[in-house]
Amino acid sequence: MTPLGAAVEDLATDVHLPDGGGPFPTVLLRTPYDRARHRAEARGWARRGFAAVVQDVRGRFASPGEWRPYENEAGDGAATARWIRRQPWSDGRLVAAGASYAAHCALVLALEASGEARPDAVIAAVPALGAAETAREPSGVERLLARAGWWAAHGDRSDSDESALDKALAADPGLLTHLPLTGLPERLGRSLPSWADLWRRRDRGRLAARAAHAAMPLLAVGGHHDPFAEDTVTLWRAWGGPSARLLLGPWGHGLLSAPGPDAGPAHRVNLGELYVRWARRALAGELTAGHHGALALGGGGLWLPAGTGGEPRAQRLRLLRGSAFTADPDRPVRSGDLNVPAGGPPDRCLLVTPPLPRPLDVVGPARVRLRATAHTPSADWAVRLVALTPEGIAERLAAGVVRRDDSAGRVAEFTVGLGRLARRLRAGTRLRLEIAGHHFPAHARNPHTGDDPMTAVRLLASRREVEPGSVALRLSVLPFRPTPSDPAEEILR
Repeated sequence: MTPLGAAVEDLATDVHLPDGGGPFPTVLLRTPYDRARHRAEARGWARRGFAAVVQDVRGRFASPGEWRPYENEAGDGAATARWIRRQPWSDGRLVAAGASYAAHCALVLALEASGEARPDAVIAAVPALGAAETAREPSGVERLLARAGWWAAHGDRSDSDESALDKALAADPGLLTHLPLTGLPERLGRSLPSWADLWRRRDRGRLAARAAHAAMPLLAVGGHHDPFAEDTVTLWRAWGGPSARLLLGPWGHGLLSAPGPDAGPAHRVNLGELYVRWARRALAGELTAGHHGALALGGGGLWLPAGTGGEPRAQRLRLLRGSAFTADPDRPVRSGDLNVPAGGPPDRCLLVTPPLPRPLDVVGPARVRLRATAHTPSADWAVRLVALTPEGIAERLAAGVVRRDDSAGRVAEFTVGLGRLARRLRAGTRLRLEIAGHHFPAHARNPHTGDDPMTAVRLLASRREVEPGSVALRLSVLPFRPTPSDPAEEILR
């Protein structure tokens, strides 16, 4: 442990130095998840000629102080960066790096610090841009399950219990159905004052707006199945530094440790080695200017240049059932269940495409346009796209949800974004489109009363009608057979 001084309250910090006399370029990683978990990573950087500094953020693990997520990282990171540059083993060059919350720490240092505190390059993997971005979809709908899991594991405590929510759900399977949702800490049996504060955060987009004024190279890494995939791409597109690189694979939030069903052998990348090679070129000023990178074509076993995009193409849909259905928050459509009830009153509108006559390479945004009616003053419209393989297996492709506050009974026409796809769909695959009123527990249930879903104590069922002929599914389809790209070449050029 290396004390840094009163400016950052002696935050617990490990320093790993390469062999030799130095000085060395430095990689800084600030984490709330225990710096000890990064020892192998830090030693890897040191073996490759970088000093590696790994620090527990304020109030976490061995660092003293109060843990206030997203609030102290700019100042503490800046103090740490200045301290690094005063050390005899530092050659003055600094890379800020991290994944998830640690990527947030790296980004606020890059975008909010000034002078010698500002790093010379940034590696941001699956970046959590801020509390507001992690708490809600761009449409404003609350990301309940992921935030409940994170706060149960890490919120308002100095250590972590990764299984806290799973244990609580095992004891009470209906844990997330109890109202109000702001009362979750009491049901977990521990104090979580920052839980209620999270849902009052409305500063979404702050870091992305600052990215246009960035002054250093960026490497942004994400996964198509990561909930922060759109934020990763937004950050890369907005970055105003001398160069920006994007690597987007068929992975979840854990990247290579969480491959999606569409990942193949060609999508295995040695991220550590790639980070080192990119950092060397970034610090040497050897990267070409502009925005470049690579994205994986899931199910296709290849990579494409990051700027690749298909042409919007409507997919023919046939109604199966549920042009009129009831969105009942007491019996919501489950986000983790791809089975569809065969009988009883419909709880969603179901449409399906014919089998694909040939393989389809879908690369880019997916959107659904529809005309529909809700007979309550507030309504969420959750849309899920599922691939039905020729073998009869259902695979989730994408989902999106928007909140509408139209007059009850009024027909509305609107679009639901489903995010970006980069996927080869095999011949014979059918696409199933589900339009529902809930996507629970991934997202909080709209109570349909007009009340805030996090503080609501009363639920109403909502009668819905969808005009089947108005439903238009548009996918970004490549009009040609794609030319494979080498991800390392794209990142390092």
